[in-house]
Amino acid sequence: MVVKVYGPPYTSCTRRVLACFLEKNIDFELVFLDILTGEQKKPEFLALQPFGKVPAVQDGDLTLFESRAIIRYYAEKYAGQGTCLLGKTLEERALIEQWLEVEGQNFGPHAYALVYQLILAPRINVPQDKAFIESSAQKLGEVLDVYEKRLSESKYLAGHFYSLADLSHLPFTEYIVNATDKGYLIRDRKHVNAWWEDISSRPVWKKVLAMKPGIE
Repeated sequence: MVVKVYGPPYTSCTRRVLACFLEKNIDFELVFLDILTGEQKKPEFLALQPFGKVPAVQDGDLTLFESRAIIRYYAEKYAGQGTCLLGKTLEERALIEQWLEVEGQNFGPHAYALVYQLILAPRINVPQDKAFIESSAQKLGEVLDVYEKRLSESKYLAGHFYSLADLSHLPFTEYIVNATDKGYLIRDRKHVNAWWEDISSRPVWKKVLAMKPGIE
């Protein structure tokens, strides 16, 4: 059965799911939603995702939303195919879960703030908050200082293997590095930059980016 993924392929959370599906060789159909015209707020989509945010996934009788929950589920469901994204031991899984939480609770909020303020706000005629932008950049830098130390000790966040913890960082980091003037936050940190160059060069991520141009 083909899994349906609802959302535009340029949003960060949709890209997180697409990257996971491609790593796991999961058959899926991308159902495009035009979020700039409010399709995600229409009743038919709200029946799948009551908060009106993308993506949502429909897999037979199962409907899921929240991208990090989705990637956890499918990495587990298809553990025996594609790239192993959950580690091979309980200890590796614990470290993956730890860094997934770090991404969601520490990295993500500041990265999202920058992406919203620097990329999306001008497109929807929302005034940029310069002070908030600089504050978010500073806070993200402090988070990345922790990453720099961690990545000086291991090639990837959870150890010497690629996992969901790394994959989950791809979407926001892509926009920060390649679509804002804050890419120095990544490039100026030797080990963070090496990690980014590694994970962003994965063939799967290039396929995700090729599905549609990102926000310009």
